[in-house]
Amino acid sequence: MKKFMPLIVIGLLCATGCEQNKPNYPETKKTDVTDDYFGETVADPYRWLEYDTAADVKEWVAKENAVTDAYLAQIPFRENLENRFKEIWDYPKYGSPFKKGDRYFFMKNDGLQNQYVLYMQNSLDGEAEVLLDPNTFSEDGTVSLAGLSFSKNGRYMAYMTSTGGSDWRDLYVLDVETKELLPDHIEWIKFSGMAWLDDGFFYSAYDKPGEGTSKLSAKNEYHKVYYHTLGTPQSQDQLMYEDPNNPLRNFGFETDEDEQFIFLTGSEGTSGNSLYIKNAKEANADFIAVSEVFDYDFSPIDVINGQVLIMTNHNAPKYRLVLVDPAKPSEEHWREFVPENENILQSANLIGGKIALSYLRNAQSAVLVYNTDGTFSHEVDLPPMGSVSGFSGSKHDNIAFYTFASYTMPGSIYKYDMATNTSELYRRAEIDFDTDAYETQQIFFESKDGTKIPMFVTHKKGIVLDGNNPLLLYGYGGFNISLTPRFSISNIPFLENGGIYVDVNLRGGGEFGSDWHKAGTQMQKQNVFDDFIAAAEWLIANQYTNPEKIAILGGSNGGLLVGACMTQRPDLFKVALPQVGVLDMLRYHKFTIGWAWAGDYGTSEDSKEMYEYLKGYSPLHNIKKGVNYPATLVTTADHDDRVVPAHSFKFIATLQENDGGKNPVLIRIETNAGHGSGKPTAKVIEETTDRWAFTMYNLGMSIK
Repeated sequence: MKKFMPLIVIGLLCATGCEQNKPNYPETKKTDVTDDYFGETVADPYRWLEYDTAADVKEWVAKENAVTDAYLAQIPFRENLENRFKEIWDYPKYGSPFKKGDRYFFMKNDGLQNQYVLYMQNSLDGEAEVLLDPNTFSEDGTVSLAGLSFSKNGRYMAYMTSTGGSDWRDLYVLDVETKELLPDHIEWIKFSGMAWLDDGFFYSAYDKPGEGTSKLSAKNEYHKVYYHTLGTPQSQDQLMYEDPNNPLRNFGFETDEDEQFIFLTGSEGTSGNSLYIKNAKEANADFIAVSEVFDYDFSPIDVINGQVLIMTNHNAPKYRLVLVDPAKPSEEHWREFVPENENILQSANLIGGKIALSYLRNAQSAVLVYNTDGTFSHEVDLPPMGSVSGFSGSKHDNIAFYTFASYTMPGSIYKYDMATNTSELYRRAEIDFDTDAYETQQIFFESKDGTKIPMFVTHKKGIVLDGNNPLLLYGYGGFNISLTPRFSISNIPFLENGGIYVDVNLRGGGEFGSDWHKAGTQMQKQNVFDDFIAAAEWLIANQYTNPEKIAILGGSNGGLLVGACMTQRPDLFKVALPQVGVLDMLRYHKFTIGWAWAGDYGTSEDSKEMYEYLKGYSPLHNIKKGVNYPATLVTTADHDDRVVPAHSFKFIATLQENDGGKNPVLIRIETNAGHGSGKPTAKVIEETTDRWAFTMYNLGMSIK
């Protein structure tokens, strides 16, 4: 089928829902592999697909991609869709400026550059010059900038790179004054910040993987903290902290802005951490415990009059600020600085002698400013129904910058004066999209157990609610992560062609504090899926759409969400898009950093009850023979060392074997890419085009 078919024909082809014969999937071999869980034998016939570097797996990947490519190529409007994406993506994109030393820095992408470029300027109205261009790291843009940290005086910049989207990092140091790359090069960094102190910095790393060990799938154990002195080889770096008795813990050092204290944090998962404080100016000082357990979050913010300001959810599910005296850090000596209130405290920054606190009110941003004695000063005036990001600055400067965005408004950068409480538009995005033609509503609905759940619904103004609108439902629901209003270029063609986009604030996220998060974890994980299903049912009941017009999308933990919902309610959705999903809930903890997710999920080894609960919703283990599943496009990447591609490989092999309907069930496996971070623009546009072409085609849409 030619890609240049007239649009009127496209409309006719899609009028009946684009049903077609099922593709001829590659034959996937099965092996006799089983596991015993508390006396129950569970087959895992596609276990061989876990060995992602094996020749037979690579051959299978190539065959699956060939089938998917052929299917996508016959979608009549795919080329037009790709051209539209290239048009709307091609505009200058800026990050908020930030000051280090005497200079300002910002990130910028001219439009279609694969990676953002780091610029610097001597003043806000001075001429900007390129400091670091990640587009030069590799010819195809697959090596990305993965972190920055400046020395206290701004003279040196340590930066990390990621190859193919991997979580493994390489670290380099640049002389900002001369733009010269120093000889310092550090390898095998993972899950690490960079904290400067004097003439060097702290970082966290693992030992180099042994021979014959896959660096992309092997379990990560024995995290260590090192100190690197500028100008010395990595072999001379000083080991600062390790815990050989607890291999499944992560550790990091942080320092405050003036380098008065060192903070040691430890974690056993994705929430909760221990915290210790040490005087950075005393060579023989010991770390003193603020909290030695992992039940709550403790985030050092900065230092006020020799006391450490800490954000925590200890006895405060919606978070609060406390002051801790390093000489007396035990809980009975903590001083409450800003108490918990009805909103969710997300972050705090000491700027110009005041403290800017970013809150969530019903999943929308609010910024409140407090004095350094803990008294309220004022609230920052923000546009309605949106999100603030990057509200930051220096404790020694009144000027801060922040970005504000919504579902219908691209991110605009504001310059804010803490002393006068005034915001000034600094940069506005200019994009080929009529933002005034669209609107967003926040709607609350009841989940299965009666809990009120919010969702944001975005569509063209004046849309007719006749039950026939194509709709994409997006969710995450995990790890205390909040879904807040944001602008997405990739949603534009869908909205332009009559689609409705919906974000659901599911339990398991952080929109309403720690209790909301915990209500979607472990033995309560089914709440997350019930919330998502209830959202779809409400939208159908209220004439927004119908089951033949709903697509569901989610990535990582959201991929688990999509996998669980499509296997529990295949009748409710027409299209399912699990991206880099956690789909094998019995073995997820055996790969890379998967063990750290047990706080949210539990593991199949914890108890018989936990095993049975996980197996009860594990997407891989709930595919049934002969069921008519939604049109499915699984997406993953060969360098994903966060959620290893074996999840997606085994899921699609099982789905292709058992699906009883006519809908296509396919997998798209990106090469030389990872979990998503740092992906070059060219690859993003290609994947976005394929995802939306598949979705719109199977929802019966046409391109105007």
